[in-house]
Amino acid sequence: MDSFAFIIHPIDPKRDVSRKFPFLGRILPVPLINFFSTFFPPVYLSEIEGITSQSTGKQIRGWLIACPLTAARMLELPQKVAYTKIIQTGRLAERLGAQILGLGAFTSVVGDGGITIANALDVPVTTGDAYTIAVAVDAVTQAAEQIGLPIQRTAAAVVGATGAIGKVCSELLAERVPELYLISRDRQKLHELEQHLQLQTRANIHISTDVRDLINAQIILTVSSAAQTIIEPEHLKPGSVICDVARPRDVSTQVAAVRKDVLVIDGGIVDVPGIVNFNFDFGFPAGKAYACMAETMALALDERFEDYTVGKDISRQRVNEIASIAKKHGFRLSGFRSFEKPVTEEQINEVRKFVSPASLE
Repeated sequence: MDSFAFIIHPIDPKRDVSRKFPFLGRILPVPLINFFSTFFPPVYLSEIEGITSQSTGKQIRGWLIACPLTAARMLELPQKVAYTKIIQTGRLAERLGAQILGLGAFTSVVGDGGITIANALDVPVTTGDAYTIAVAVDAVTQAAEQIGLPIQRTAAAVVGATGAIGKVCSELLAERVPELYLISRDRQKLHELEQHLQLQTRANIHISTDVRDLINAQIILTVSSAAQTIIEPEHLKPGSVICDVARPRDVSTQVAAVRKDVLVIDGGIVDVPGIVNFNFDFGFPAGKAYACMAETMALALDERFEDYTVGKDISRQRVNEIASIAKKHGFRLSGFRSFEKPVTEEQINEVRKFVSPASLE
């Protein structure tokens, strides 16, 4: 049976460590978890069972494995040290017999977007970023429709626009919206992306290094690699939809607490085909996974055992191809979730009240 492995790591240190080691998660403070994560070995989490292609009936097996480094630790440590720990985790995947390895969360962000990791391992590698892009753009588009925002008449924004995921998301949204705000920390890269999009689309493009400019948009994709939240309640216009693809999250939990007039959805969530059991609680209901996980699964089902989405330059062709492969095998955009909870019809109706013709001008 063909197989894959997928690397996850602690995003919320106490919560995520508690999922595997309840006692350690309970007694250790976050600074100590961050510190000890440097010295902890890779961790086997579970075997994934039941993934079945809807088109071929093919089944695959998989494994969840954990790189112990927290997100904060990956940013603090020398890049070489982070690479070494991720490669050690990849070696665990090889020993398990995985034929392709997916890099989750910050393991796909550190350094060169998986190239160094792929070169150091015998098993092929993918970051899952291509399918993440496809699912995120579909999700924010469908969510906008549900709250009554016509995408062809609504200003949009991409936070983290100059990153590997952000660039292609910006390109896809620029073809659908009349006005697009590109927000990132690097003004030079923003200028380069602006020039590229102006040659490709008719949308009015604005660039900014200030997240407060989100107040000008109502359709927002946020895909930054920040280690902590950067979008607060005061940054958002009433009647907005925000798809948060970043892990750790870009959107503060305060937005959900105090802004009932905006809809925040978790980005890149799909239904996995088959009667699937992950045998580990990573925060999702049965049968649902992040799109980056799903890309690894879809490639295994399609017997595409090759370095697939690696590096910082992702092509539209690759995004379209993996979307087609995933659709063929039965992966589908899941129902909306917000901060790991299902979005209700009542929430959508509440946000819809704040969408009016005047707000779209």
